[in-house]
Amino acid sequence: MRAATFGKWARRMPAEWLPFADVASADLPLPRLLRLSLFKVTMGMTTALLIGTLNRVMIVELSVAAWLVSLMLALPLLVAPFRAVTGYQSDTHRSAFGWRRVPFMWGGTLIQFFGLAIMPFALLVLSGQGAVPVPAWFGQAAAALAFLAVGAGLQTSQTAGLALATDQASAATRPRVVALMYVMLLVGAVGGSLVFSALLSDFSPQRLVQVVQGSALVVLLLNAVALWKQEPRNPQRVATMKSTRPAPFRQVWRAFIERGQTRRFLWATGLGTMAFNMQDIVLEPYGGEILKLSVGATSALTAMLAGGALIGFLLAGRQLARGTDPLRLAAYGALAGLPAFSAVIFSAPLDAGWLFRVGALGIGFGGGLFAVGTLFAAMRMEDGGFVGLALGAWGAVQSTAAGLAMFFGGALRDVVSALAVDGTLGVGLAMPSTGYSVVYHVEILLLFVTLIAIGPLVGRSATIQSSAPQRLGLAS
Repeated sequence: MRAATFGKWARRMPAEWLPFADVASADLPLPRLLRLSLFKVTMGMTTALLIGTLNRVMIVELSVAAWLVSLMLALPLLVAPFRAVTGYQSDTHRSAFGWRRVPFMWGGTLIQFFGLAIMPFALLVLSGQGAVPVPAWFGQAAAALAFLAVGAGLQTSQTAGLALATDQASAATRPRVVALMYVMLLVGAVGGSLVFSALLSDFSPQRLVQVVQGSALVVLLLNAVALWKQEPRNPQRVATMKSTRPAPFRQVWRAFIERGQTRRFLWATGLGTMAFNMQDIVLEPYGGEILKLSVGATSALTAMLAGGALIGFLLAGRQLARGTDPLRLAAYGALAGLPAFSAVIFSAPLDAGWLFRVGALGIGFGGGLFAVGTLFAAMRMEDGGFVGLALGAWGAVQSTAAGLAMFFGGALRDVVSALAVDGTLGVGLAMPSTGYSVVYHVEILLLFVTLIAIGPLVGRSATIQSSAPQRLGLAS
């Protein structure tokens, strides 16, 4: 009786009250769109496994040197610059069925599955806990192969998946599709981190093998569901491509990079991504070492960042659907980051934990606006049908910039802190918070540079043409 009453009430609920209630279109119905978004869920899960769970497991439980752990986690970035090539290949791929994106999504999934399948054994050999003694270089090579395979598979499937979403979504619903993809990425990251932490709370080598290989199987199954019947067969395309030869990548890339303000856009994307990601490696240590927050309190910062990012995703999708220039929205995200990083800086001298949390929320919000704005701008660079190339270039720049930012953030903090504690920088700066503060000040500087780079781009891209303003699905 209660279920029937709830069903009647749910059917009468206005669509404006439901997030993403109108995200579907005739060509991309909601069930199919939700299935497609599963590839972003697996990306979030894999990222949480590598950066969150395995980062701690390798250093603490397996006693692997921190510098070697950092190097292994950075290895997937070596394949990030090739995302532009992958996107171009998916644009011009010849398939007997007329598919373009599905072969790359499935191929990337299989490569990612292979990397995750061998990863736990490689880590045990790397830490010296293997059953058979082997040379040290063998464990390092096996771990490097595992991380490279995961990175290559992840970058390939994500580029093709975003291009497929762009192909299937209509111009009117594309902004909300972008926001939905980012929300699903967040769901995968948060849900995955909670599941992994619970499963590995009672750590053992056998449990590590079970969890990592289990995640490999989950990635394979979810991605298979995501791409099932997503791209229709197109025999006409096969016949057309047999009579025409696609232009070589170098020629297409030269035409793409020299068109309009593409170089400036990619520079702005890289600078803004670095500005929002340098704090990833130092934010929680800052809360614990400087503000004396508990482990639980610093762990809650992840929820604050995720909550701010979720608000940013929803607002971005809403504003983009109304025709807001995506690069203007990205600029607003950079502006939102300025007071957020300032709040984090001033939380130490004021000894205000609440101000630190507000700053973390603002960083997530600004980063969410910036990411969705730049991604949607890249999705609209589809002149000549090379949307995969544009998304690959955006993804390559963003991934590389994020990895470099985390490395430089940690290195800068260590170097400046050592100089400050030794008194090299003067008595006024001889405190532990100096290294962290310098990182946050550099991020503020990068945000100003990003605003300078993105300023001339605002207003140059065409807005979405629609007969009436579109809604994200939230009450106005």
